[in-house]
Amino acid sequence: MAGSVDGGDTDVRTRPVLDWARVALDAPDGLAVITSDGRFAQINPAGVRLCGRPESELIGAPAPFALAPERGMEPVGLFEDGSMEQVTRWSPKPGVRREFSYRAQRLPAEPALTVVAFRDVTDERHRWRRIAAVARTAANLTSQGSLSAMLDALASEVLKTDAVAGVQIMTLDGGSRELRIMGQAGFRYWPDFFERLLLCQRRGAALRMLDALHGRKPIVVPNRWALIRDDPAWEPLRDYLAELKWESFVSIPLLARGNAVGVLNVFFAPGQVIGQRTLEFLLAMAEQAAIAVDYAALLQQERDVARREERQRLARDLHDSIVQQVFSISMQAKSMEVVGERGDAVPAETVRRFADEVGLLSRTVLADLRAMVHELRPSSSAELGGLEEAVRALVDSTANRTGLRFTLSVGQGLEHIRGEMAEDVYRIVAEAIHNIVKHAQASKVTIRLHRRDDRLWATVTDDGRRIGAVQADSCRRTAGYGLKMMRERAERWGGTLTVKPRRACGTVVRLVMPATVEAPAVARGLAVPITPVSAMTSGPTSGPTSAPTSAAGGRAS
Repeated sequence: MAGSVDGGDTDVRTRPVLDWARVALDAPDGLAVITSDGRFAQINPAGVRLCGRPESELIGAPAPFALAPERGMEPVGLFEDGSMEQVTRWSPKPGVRREFSYRAQRLPAEPALTVVAFRDVTDERHRWRRIAAVARTAANLTSQGSLSAMLDALASEVLKTDAVAGVQIMTLDGGSRELRIMGQAGFRYWPDFFERLLLCQRRGAALRMLDALHGRKPIVVPNRWALIRDDPAWEPLRDYLAELKWESFVSIPLLARGNAVGVLNVFFAPGQVIGQRTLEFLLAMAEQAAIAVDYAALLQQERDVARREERQRLARDLHDSIVQQVFSISMQAKSMEVVGERGDAVPAETVRRFADEVGLLSRTVLADLRAMVHELRPSSSAELGGLEEAVRALVDSTANRTGLRFTLSVGQGLEHIRGEMAEDVYRIVAEAIHNIVKHAQASKVTIRLHRRDDRLWATVTDDGRRIGAVQADSCRRTAGYGLKMMRERAERWGGTLTVKPRRACGTVVRLVMPATVEAPAVARGLAVPITPVSAMTSGPTSGPTSAPTSAAGGRAS
């Protein structure tokens, strides 16, 4: 029936008009009247429930609402619609924080009063912050320069998003199977943390994170701090753990390719509820951390392979050039010995010919050895005179040894390229020159190094055989090893390496990489040996569950 309400037969036009005061009292959202000095004057029952305090405490108390838009108003987020609603924070009691979305309107009849309609958006905004945190963490996997930087950023995201007290990320060392702290937030650095942790374990404090690691399931321990505070086994680390105001503990295993590679430990502030959504968020962040750890392990494997291949290449070069040349010198010396044993006078011309050949071979061996020394230890040259001097020394050595004509063009700003980055750039240029000498049959090489727009550009161009012809011959395998090593060094710093043939003849190798990236950091902290859960002697050992363990069990974070 048109015009009826609630399915009844009464027309809305004939229904008695409801008292707006009654409507305000029964409204599902909070309604409040605020004085000009920002205090509660009136509030409906829904508003009292949202604020979490008795009405008698709220009337006359400062309200959290801004009566007019302010310059510092919170900006619209990625997932918000840009409406005129503002967001404010309210703390009904210590340790509890709520977020209200509200609209404010001054009363025309009472300009000194403002009516505010508000609702609780804590869970909604928390959910969006978690989504954004996962997205930012995924982006950090490609933008951070090292594993520790990635995991520090991830720990900070967890800390900020869920307002927890502290976060630790520990990873397993692949060779020794020992745990190391690789990321943390909230905790300050203690140089002897691991020594104290091992002492706690020896005193009978078992580590709950090991249950998560071995069981490959999350461990949730409510009221964990109370158990640790009363357990004498934790005395060596009690001051450290007491620095944060926390209550409950969660440990999430980091799983990559079916294997446990570490744990994400989260320390929750008092009053925080660890629900299913919280665990889902932590599992998502643990998955991102596991991807970062797995990626770093794969990258390290690639580096190890590149080093082995580089050593194999140097061994081949030694055999192909220096060993054969030294063998030729020994043969010349043997020939001189045979001639001398005859007892006949040796013509001066013969002696000069032997001497010239031995001298030429000796100079060639010396030049090859100097070139290999430059390839093996470029860092000392880079540290003393910078990347430019190291490359110039390599160019001069190669030109004297091979007769190639080099043109070297160096721009400004290279003096800031030092350390590991300078060494990797040097080795890329050295490998490009090595390939030209071995395979290109070139006569001229042009090298350009310069900085532009905070990026380092390096090109090595030759006029010999094009790369297609080089890769088609028997040298394809050795050239492939070198190119793989060059690309690995470039990608280590977020750069790219391209190798392309020139139109007429020859090949151009181009390196482009950020010139402001920090060196990959070394893992912080000491190792913690992993003791199998079955070997722990303090208290009963429970499986991976979310139930709390009694204080007598001596369970640890």
